[in-house]
Formats: sequence, C-alpha cells, structure tokens
Amino acid sequence: MEMKWLREEYHRAICDQLIFRDGSDKPSLADKSSPTSLAIGQALLKRLPYPLHQGKVTGQSAGRLFEQITKEFIEKAFSLLHHLRPGEWIFAVENHRITNFYQYEHLADIQRILKENPQLASALGGDYLVTPDIIIGRYPVSDAAINEHRELVDAETPLAQLTPLRSANANPRPVLHASISCKWTIRSDRAQNTRAEALNLIRNRKGHTPHIAVVTAEPLPTRLASLALGTGDLDCVYHFALPELVEAVAETRKDDQLEMLEGMIQGKRLRDISDLPFDLAI
Repeated sequence: MEMKWLREEYHRAICDQLIFRDGSDKPSLADKSSPTSLAIGQALLKRLPYPLHQGKVTGQSAGRLFEQITKEFIEKAFSLLHHLRPGEWIFAVENHRITNFYQYEHLADIQRILKENPQLASALGGDYLVTPDIIIGRYPVSDAAINEHRELVDAETPLAQLTPLRSANANPRPVLHASISCKWTIRSDRAQNTRAEALNLIRNRKGHTPHIAVVTAEPLPTRLASLALGTGDLDCVYHFALPELVEAVAETRKDDQLEMLEGMIQGKRLRDISDLPFDLAI
C-alpha cells in the first residue's frame, strides 16, 4: 500500500536525519529535564525501527530539516489523491511570501504604506505578514480546462469574472490552500506564536480561509494540548507518529498523559500525519 510506504519512508528520513541519542542515551526529541518526556520518547523510538542519526543536530537545523522532510511527504502523499482534488499545486518551504497569493496580495500594499509612514505604523502595528513553514497553493485554471466537459465560460459573457480560480480574470494569482506550521518540539512560547500566526491568517485574508495546521514530533501529551485544545484558530494538530505515540504513552503507564492524549484524539483536535493529505483534499 503506497500511503503506508510513504509514511514509513517519512519516519525513516526523520530517524536518519533528525533523531539522535546524546551521551547519556537520551532521545533528542524528548525534553531532558522531564522524566515523563524521556520515558515516552524512549518508548516511542522503540516503535520506529530505523537507524538514528549519527552525531548531533542543532535546534535550528532540526526545525529546517523537519519542515523539508514533512513537505516532501505531504507533496508525495497529496499527489496520490489527485483524483479527489485535481489541480496544479504549489508546495514550498523557505520563506515563501503569502503576498504572492490571492487572499493576501493586499498586505504588500499595507506593508509599503506603513514603511513610508512610521507614525502610522506605530499606531496600527506592523504584524501583518506571516511566513508559514510550509505553504500549499493552487494555480488558477484556464478556460479550456474549465470547459473540458461542457462549455461553462467564455470571454464575451460577463460571468465568473471575479473568481480567483479562473486564470482569464485580471491579475491571476495562485490561491493559498494551506499554511502548515512545523514544530519539532513544543514549548509554551512557540505555541502562542503559532496561534498568533494562525489568527493573523484568518483576520487579514480577502477570500476563503486556507487550511491552517501544525505538524509536530512532540512526545509529551500535555505539551501537545497547548496547541491542540481549543478551536477557532488551528484546524488540527498532526503528530508525526500518532499510533506509535499512543502505544508509547500506554507503555509508560502515565494515566494522566494517556487520558489527555485520548481526549485530544476523541475531541478531533489531534490526528496522525497520514490523515493530513486526506484532510487537505477536503
């Protein structure tokens, strides 16, 4: 089964490039100051039977690698669902500007005006531009593609002249389909920053809201809860190995952590990475 194979390759790449054990044999994805995090991290690694990285990976490098590996998995997995969500898609990392997309192109003008008017900037603030870790966009569609099965639009009839899906309309830009934040691990300050960025995307858009999701490898359920609990900003949090995490937490017999984890899953706030491509096809 190809989706299963892609998930296994995703885990293999993360183990090979990101996860290592330090001199005291502690897994790098766990918080060394938390015995519970260490216990869950150890139990989780037992369920990922792949060679670990030899050497160390700094926190900043780990974040960039996690983004790239996750982007590659999503792109490959989403391509398998093309029959469910056809179109020409963009998958990108590395500071892709949201002003390149239809819903947020106006923010470039706002930033320019604020830069030219420091007093106005101090009064209104300037936190308009968000730089997602991973962006997914869809290119506009030609009239030929729209009319593939029957004639729906033409250049002379004044119909559907404002929709961003039609490339024949003025100034066509791709539509931002999803903004995905990648958090190798979660700390309270990172959780708040992620929520603030999500709300920024919601409030400053013109057009429909993109999917807004988080992917993480955080092993501690109580820290996952800092992002997963609540609604209104994030669609959902996706764990890189959720079934394995559930087994790992159960093995440690930390009942409070297991109860928290099961509550997030049953409450539709936490899902596995394999769910993400399917949710993006909605």
